[in-house]
Amino acid sequence: MCSIPPAAEPLIREFAGAFTQPTYHRFVVLLLAAILTTGRRTVTNLLRTVSTLAPGHPSSYHRVFSRRRWSSWRLARGLAEFILRRWVPQGPVYLCGDDTVDEHRGKKVYGKACHRDAVRSTHSFTAYRWGHKWVVLAVLVKFPFSQRLWALPLLVALYRSKEWNRKQGRPHKTPSELMRQLLAVLIRWFPQRKFVFAGDGGYGTHELASFAHRHRTHLMLVSRFYPDANLYAPPPAGKGKRKGRPRKKGRKLPSPKEVMKRSPRSRLTVAWYGGGTRRVEVVSGTAHWYKAGEGLVPIRWVFVHDRTGTHRDEYFFTTDPAMTPQRIIETFTGRWSIETTFQEMRAYLGLETTRGRTEKTVLRAAPCLFGLFSVVALLYAQLPASRTGPAGIVWAGKTERTFSDAITAVRRWLWADWVFATPRNRHGFAKLSRVFRNLLLYALAPAA
Repeated sequence: MCSIPPAAEPLIREFAGAFTQPTYHRFVVLLLAAILTTGRRTVTNLLRTVSTLAPGHPSSYHRVFSRRRWSSWRLARGLAEFILRRWVPQGPVYLCGDDTVDEHRGKKVYGKACHRDAVRSTHSFTAYRWGHKWVVLAVLVKFPFSQRLWALPLLVALYRSKEWNRKQGRPHKTPSELMRQLLAVLIRWFPQRKFVFAGDGGYGTHELASFAHRHRTHLMLVSRFYPDANLYAPPPAGKGKRKGRPRKKGRKLPSPKEVMKRSPRSRLTVAWYGGGTRRVEVVSGTAHWYKAGEGLVPIRWVFVHDRTGTHRDEYFFTTDPAMTPQRIIETFTGRWSIETTFQEMRAYLGLETTRGRTEKTVLRAAPCLFGLFSVVALLYAQLPASRTGPAGIVWAGKTERTFSDAITAVRRWLWADWVFATPRNRHGFAKLSRVFRNLLLYALAPAA
């Protein structure tokens, strides 16, 4: 195998502990080939891109996903440790999460089901697609080359439908329950860090809020809330020798919708979706959210009215009652970066183009593509300025570098420092004029 380019070695070496040495060598070839490849991210297409740089029989690369023994959890942990150590060394770690549907055709594909596609659905039309629904937990990172936060996927779980679980005799888990498990894994890996998780309405469940409250020294939850939520005061302290079981809740409190109607509004200017700012009016309050059989969870809720009128009124909440309304709003709107990540993965990393059907391949291939987005962003962030060069394609309204710029620069760098740096290619490439070399690298490294 060719040596790893020096700039990529600190990151890629983090993955070595997940594999045996022969599998690790093949995994690195596939990883770098997946960055260089355009179009479908099938193993055959990856090998077609790197050709003779992939030693051994082609079937040994197919078996990396379908048969070889390696730990995707250790792979994810190595990635998480590198990101937190390099880019979030101190302070709270901001996370976001959502689910996305990955279309995957075939009669015998493991875990395939019919899911609602939120991207293609509207208020009046619901689109469904056959494939996999992935629950993704990402960390928000502020890179020096961008004003907005980038959502880098860390952990991924496959959601199985109720019907599929029933046929397989498995207990059903909702996306919110899967996200709770991913958060529990992250807390266990990094017990000394504090995480702030922002999820869409599907993750604003009482169960997830209760989990965050139980682990409040490590985790805070921010999500959409319900206008008619069931709110109570905390139970009164017991006095004397009262008979019977203690009360679980205090007096009933008005719902957020009722409080909003009769309360004065405060005006704020907050960070908004996409990196801009927005003037809003807010009403906020604290209470305990109650669900029968689950108990009380202390929360702060916020009603948000967009003064420009382009967004509908929203309700948000957090499991940290001390959090200010402005921070709640900005934490939630910051989660929009994960939607950008999903869109860019489809456009530039071939999400939905994998073709494996066995259990191991399904559970490994797509999560590796999610991790590939993080790898490309991290490699781009540590490339010297001479390698990144000016921003790529410029269009009206573009103000900062995008993922298309990142993957184009990383591809040019890999072609020059990995493919053309091999002994059989080095001398021939060096004989070309500088102008022609640059032209060749730009032609070999399109964004998609």
